[in-house]
Amino acid sequence: MNSLYKKFYSNFYSRTNGYIPSKPLNKTLFPGDFFHIINGEMIVLGNIFSGNIIDPKNVAFEHHIKLHPNSWQFNNGVTKPYSGRGTGNNAIDGVFEYSKQILAFETNGSFFFTSNNPEAVKIKNWSEIQDELIIKLTQTHFSFRELYLITETASTSDWTLAISSSSHGELEVAIESDNFGLVDVFGHANSKTIQSKDIEYYNRESERKPSFFKAKKLVEQNETLPVFIDKLIYQRAQLNIWGKNFYKYNLNYNQDHEVAQLNNAQLSILDLLPGNQLNPNTALLYFKWADATLDDIEKLFVNYGS
Repeated sequence: MNSLYKKFYSNFYSRTNGYIPSKPLNKTLFPGDFFHIINGEMIVLGNIFSGNIIDPKNVAFEHHIKLHPNSWQFNNGVTKPYSGRGTGNNAIDGVFEYSKQILAFETNGSFFFTSNNPEAVKIKNWSEIQDELIIKLTQTHFSFRELYLITETASTSDWTLAISSSSHGELEVAIESDNFGLVDVFGHANSKTIQSKDIEYYNRESERKPSFFKAKKLVEQNETLPVFIDKLIYQRAQLNIWGKNFYKYNLNYNQDHEVAQLNNAQLSILDLLPGNQLNPNTALLYFKWADATLDDIEKLFVNYGS
């Protein structure tokens, strides 16, 4: 899946209040699934409930959460140069009426998404299990340092998506109907594609499948980083004093410069910890959960092999 999909994923997150489509699209996901993003791909590693990392008796789910349907109908860079009706004729049924619509895509990555009846399932008592999960996922069951965990999934009764591969993308769609007012035919179960041009992706999912999600990510507690930096600065100052005496030549030491370097460095707290300091009793001091954001969607479109 290439960068042509990136605009859709980013817009989806913004329009649906934080939901992210699965990658690849149409993948079935469940609350409790945990995954890595490796070379731009979602790699699902397991589920905290099926693996008994968390006792299923200790979790509460909220089902059939109705989501605002208008938030699940949107497009970007698409115009409708034609919407109207026409008549046709066949030997069996005689004259029939149909609605026709042309969609024009302005740029590569422009898309049109429509869906119906969105609803969600979520872990209702996340706050009660989040600390236990940190300890088990970083210490007792696994030793993860980075991880995503799905706390909520969403599905629709059906959805349709078209993404253009160029600035000349076009779809012509029609549907036979007795309803004179029916002109928005994209995504309708009985619509037919008359022609398409420069369309990268075009799919209609007609089953309710949980392919959209919200997730938490395991991150380091950066609030403790200044303490480690102060300690490193002190240790470095002592090292320079020792070095002057040991190597027997003049050393020019700019402490202000090193302080600035340390403060600007992308340091990992875990790399600075003494051995055995990170353990089940201290894990909550060094890890926390944060919401997956647009920055994490960016990772879905980074291919380190290219």
